[in-house]
Amino acid sequence: MQKLAIAVAAACLWAGAAQAVEYTQVQPKDSKITFSYQQMGVDMQGVFKTFSGQLNFDPAAPMQARAALEVDLSSVDVDDDEANDELATSTWFNTKAFPKAKFVSTSARAVASGQYEVSGLLTIKGKTQSVVVPTRFTEQGGKGVLEGQLTIQRGTFLIGEGAWKAFDIVANDVVVNFRLAVAP
Repeated sequence: MQKLAIAVAAACLWAGAAQAVEYTQVQPKDSKITFSYQQMGVDMQGVFKTFSGQLNFDPAAPMQARAALEVDLSSVDVDDDEANDELATSTWFNTKAFPKAKFVSTSARAVASGQYEVSGLLTIKGKTQSVVVPTRFTEQGGKGVLEGQLTIQRGTFLIGEGAWKAFDIVANDVVVNFRLAVAP
């Protein structure tokens, strides 16, 4: 009888472990980071073409999740070469001094089935701010997808200095959207 109990317990532990999947590989080619803002009341959009990340995420244990993402700010594309060049200047991203934006998670928690809040530190242009990022997770064909949206204020990060410091032409709110494909 004792052998049967041990066998059943081992089978239950093995079954639980078999279902747990930890996602660790961000797949940049299948992922996207975009942003939107208003300029003179008109909705504008852009994308960051180059980014990388390190991730440890198990949907069964979200409190143990860890993430570190770096975005190459010179990879910004707002569909206008002149504007892309302007965004690299010291007035905007200052990519010579601050080539990357960084996000490092500090905690995560489940808020509903497949929905999480990931807290962390966002650093852009040498300025760091604590943020909470609402994130959705779904499994799709053996891979995972993390999606979310975060609104930041560009003024907090000194994005748009000098004559662009005011928010009358370019709004302060910038909405960042991400879709990260992740593999075990």
